[in-house]
Amino acid sequence: MKLVRCGEFREEQPGVLTDAGERLDLSGHFHDWDSSFFGGDGLVRLQEVLRSSRESLPRFPENVRLGAPIARPGKVICIGLNYSDHAAESGMPIPAEPIVFMKASNTVVGPYDNIQIPRGSKKTDWEVELGGVIGREARYLESPGQAMAHIAGYALSHDVSEREFQLERGGQWTKGKSCDTFNPLGPFLLTRDELAQPHGLTMSLHVNGNQRQAGNTSTMIFDVSTLVHYLSQFMTLEPGDLISTGTPPGVGLGMKPPQYLQVGDVVELEIEHLGKQQQTCVAAS
Repeated sequence: MKLVRCGEFREEQPGVLTDAGERLDLSGHFHDWDSSFFGGDGLVRLQEVLRSSRESLPRFPENVRLGAPIARPGKVICIGLNYSDHAAESGMPIPAEPIVFMKASNTVVGPYDNIQIPRGSKKTDWEVELGGVIGREARYLESPGQAMAHIAGYALSHDVSEREFQLERGGQWTKGKSCDTFNPLGPFLLTRDELAQPHGLTMSLHVNGNQRQAGNTSTMIFDVSTLVHYLSQFMTLEPGDLISTGTPPGVGLGMKPPQYLQVGDVVELEIEHLGKQQQTCVAAS
């Protein structure tokens, strides 16, 4: 299934995207695609509703805004330097353990919403990433083999970053990752049953029509199951939490000379099977 959320910002309603491109409105059956939904066997109940009532479900208008495919998550957990070719681009050694940092949960916006260039920013950068959404609570998992059962599904995630805030202003990375609109997500959440193997997906990102990133999830250093198992040793992963699993080479910071996003730039992202995004960069008000 492809889960979507449609409507104005913070007023989104839950839906499902069909293979024919229709957006079925499920708001009459579910409150939202949120922690309660994922943690309460919501995906099983959703399948039952679709089997029994698909033809009678209302449709969202074609021109309705697409929001992030999950409600505001409790946590956004990001993994740094998780692609071997990106580590090489950065001149950094392969990490012995996953590099973990947090991103504010209110950064999550829709796949076609504008990116706001923060006030005073000179180094806003792009990062196409595979996002995994937790479907069942994960705490002290015994092995990576247990981890996949705790994933609800996958989505295209844009880990926008302000490099000066992140690397040159002291402290941790959080303030360079947590500016408003810094995590466009979607267009849909593809449930795990439809993407049993998330490793081997092609990824790309273009700025103003020029390709900047090209990669494949097969070059991840720590795969999704390893990451979920690892993170569960340090924190409880709750239903609806988002994990952004790292980016392939081609970020602006790694270019010679570095290049960064400017007001008016258009960014396009794609991951195989997970759809496309497009954002226009605007000045933060």
